[in-house]
Parts: sequence; structure tokens; C-alpha cells
Amino acid sequence: MKTIITVNNLRIYAFHGVLDQEHSVGNEYRIDCSIEADVSRAMQTDQVTDTISYAEVIELIQREMHQPSALLEHVAGRIISALQQRWPDIAHIDLNLSKVKPPVAGADVESCSFRVII
Repeated sequence: MKTIITVNNLRIYAFHGVLDQEHSVGNEYRIDCSIEADVSRAMQTDQVTDTISYAEVIELIQREMHQPSALLEHVAGRIISALQQRWPDIAHIDLNLSKVKPPVAGADVESCSFRVII
């Protein structure tokens, strides 16, 4: 059996980017994160200690998102590392980090994303 904890469309305002404007004005980001780990015990025990708490996952993502970086790749790497440190038994992580309406000259773009699957 596979068990997967998923956080969908987490919206955070943060200050990432290579342009000075991005560090002073900021931008909206959206994060999707799926974590595969054996939490089947929680299906019998009904105890949060036997699972990966999505509330704690959200807090961890928020903490990493509030540390400015130039690149989404760097932010995603920090999030992945923090998740693995907190829950070493994670089998797989699928993290998608999107910058909403990125400042790209002459382009009307809904979002640009960086996705990492481990």
C-alpha cells in the first residue's frame, strides 16, 4: 500500500528573484507538495504522531519560503532538505513551486514553476 500526504495550492507571499524589484515588492507563490511515506499505522491508531502532519508540512514550507533567495531552485532545495530532515523515512517527494505572474518583459505569463521529484 502507498500512502501519500498532499498539500495543494498553498499560497504564500514572499520575496524571491534575481531582480531588485522582486526583493522589495515581492510576489505571490503557489506550492503543491506530495509526500510518500508509510503512515498506514495512523489508519488504525488515529494518532497524529503516526503520520506526517500536513499542518507541520505547511509550517515548514512557510518558514523556508520566508527566507529570500534568488532562485526557486534554491528555495525548493531548502524545502526538500527540511522535509527529509524532519521525516527521514520519506520515500518520495514531489514539490512544485510556482511564481505567479513573474516579471518577464513583454510577456503575459500566468506562472513559472520549478518542480523537483525525489
